[in-house]
Amino acid sequence: MYRMRTWSVRHARWLKVAYAGFEALLRLCAPVFRLIGYDRLDKPFVAVEKVTKGWFLDSQTCGQCIVGFTGLSCPMNCPKKMRNGPCGGVRPDGKCEVDPEMNCVWVLAWEGNKRFGTGEYPIQKVQPPVDHRLLGTSAWLREVRHKTHYEGPEVVAANEV
Repeated sequence: MYRMRTWSVRHARWLKVAYAGFEALLRLCAPVFRLIGYDRLDKPFVAVEKVTKGWFLDSQTCGQCIVGFTGLSCPMNCPKKMRNGPCGGVRPDGKCEVDPEMNCVWVLAWEGNKRFGTGEYPIQKVQPPVDHRLLGTSAWLREVRHKTHYEGPEVVAANEV
């Protein structure tokens, strides 16, 4: 998984473009999702997210995905679960203080942000702490509900928790 995680950061630009297309498709499906019920769809979506995001991003399925802000580097892979930047223990070679074999998640995040190629750095936006009640729920469905202004239960975007 670690190799794919670093590969995804190196290819952050086109992966972000691919996700934008996928998200647009999900937003088009929002009326159907409402008819079926977001609660019913959560488990199947989580299963798909675990496979895809798990493979590409080594996602920890926190339910509040912010990889679009962190250069496709999942901050939940930080051994200290730091969600707003490095802990201050980053080694001079960019390795993690806790696991010296691993690149710091936040060093990777900054590299991924630069690779977005937009000139903007969403990594600089302060993120709220993790809401542990959402662990194991679908971040994709939460994002669709938020972006389509659906007022159902638990409609909170990851960066507004």
